[in-house]
Amino acid sequence: MSRMDWFDAQDFEFARQVLQRGIAVIFFIAFLSTANQFRVLLGEHGLLPVPRLLEGKRRLRGPTLFRWRYSDRLLIAVCVTGMLLAASVILGLPQVGPPWLPMIVFLGLWLLYMSVVNVGQTFYGFGWEMLLLEAGFTVAFLGSNQVPPPRTILLLIAWLVFRLEFGAGLIKLRGDTAWRDLTALYYHHETQPMPGPLSRQAHLLPKWAHRAEVVGNHFAQLVVPFLLFAPQPVGSAAAAVIVLTQLWLVVTGNFAWLNWITIVLAFAAISDPVAHAVLPLIPLGRASAQSPIWWLAIVLVVSLLLVVLSYWPIRNFFSRRQLMNASFNRWQLVNAYGAFGSVTRRRIEIVVEGTRDDDPGDDTAWSEYEFKGKPGDLRRIPRQWAPYHLRLDWLMWFLPLGSVHEGWFYAFLARLLEADPPTLRMLRRDPFHGDRPRLVRVLSYRYRFTTRAEKRATGQRWIRDQRRELMPPMALRAPE
Repeated sequence: MSRMDWFDAQDFEFARQVLQRGIAVIFFIAFLSTANQFRVLLGEHGLLPVPRLLEGKRRLRGPTLFRWRYSDRLLIAVCVTGMLLAASVILGLPQVGPPWLPMIVFLGLWLLYMSVVNVGQTFYGFGWEMLLLEAGFTVAFLGSNQVPPPRTILLLIAWLVFRLEFGAGLIKLRGDTAWRDLTALYYHHETQPMPGPLSRQAHLLPKWAHRAEVVGNHFAQLVVPFLLFAPQPVGSAAAAVIVLTQLWLVVTGNFAWLNWITIVLAFAAISDPVAHAVLPLIPLGRASAQSPIWWLAIVLVVSLLLVVLSYWPIRNFFSRRQLMNASFNRWQLVNAYGAFGSVTRRRIEIVVEGTRDDDPGDDTAWSEYEFKGKPGDLRRIPRQWAPYHLRLDWLMWFLPLGSVHEGWFYAFLARLLEADPPTLRMLRRDPFHGDRPRLVRVLSYRYRFTTRAEKRATGQRWIRDQRRELMPPMALRAPE
């Protein structure tokens, strides 16, 4: 036995390749999403402008390159740089160099994306943002092809998957009786933030199948994560269960990159012999030179740091007020995760309409704005968007759960009244084809999936009723 066997994981080369390239793909998509949407949502003339945030001297969530200056040009430069760095890893270029080269590239991705997240305000307040940051930092220390994957880093990635899954399982049991009485999936496929093309079919499954889904979810999140640390092939089998359950979520919903990044991270527990036995095309791990002492020292210092930071999420597991998607430090490392601690029973959709009439009455023709991802048109099949993240559509789902009187939403309505071209490009359909409406108003509807009989009779995939007017017709204020 080599003196470095405790550190060098020679049988996890395939896992490293999947982890490095998979996380790089997610970073590429995250920067692409940012380049396409950030300026409209948060740019110099955005709904929540970053310059206004910086001028307000408010304490930022953490370090950012934009602390001293923000411009839309600088934002695009950050995104392009991030996409180029991510593409280099996808192509395997840094991996052929010394072990510090992939480390520098991933730390660059981490710092660039953290700069975006820490000024992203509510549009970047999702748990998968900090998950990507933590994953990017940890994967940075997997080294290059010149050295074997470090065992401590693989264990810490498995620990990240454990916190992600086990935390989500605990928050469900603590947060909602529907998860305890096995009825949560009676509602979830219909009321989730952004349904996918197969969500309606999943919703129409018999109730016994939905109860079985919940039991399977509890097993996958509360039992299987412990087995990630078991000897092979048990660890690989546990990872396979997590991958399969996440693929079911991919098929039945649109959760940005949450499911895909979980799938990628689960490969940290899959060994080369097991992967080769399942897919013989996957080569067995090749023997690499032992890790040099300087690299061992760097990895062990980082591993010790992440172990120390694990105190806070461990304490959170045992807290009666368990936090969901919480960071305990400004660098967003070793966070607490969780999702759907409560299940929405009814789907309420916010609908925005406009008219060209100056004085609306009972016979006024109102036209509806269509969003790309969230339900609107009752006949339209929902699209599969994940892992791409439609941030405006997600925030629209959250509005009925709180209040429509959000600053960004008022700014959005003003952009519609101005017929602002960049804002209109964020939508699927502008009923006024670039012209200005005179008035807009905000309604809410209850949406539900049609039954099979209703679908045959109407051709619709949704039924909507219980209409309410949340905001009366409003126009742009005259300039002072």
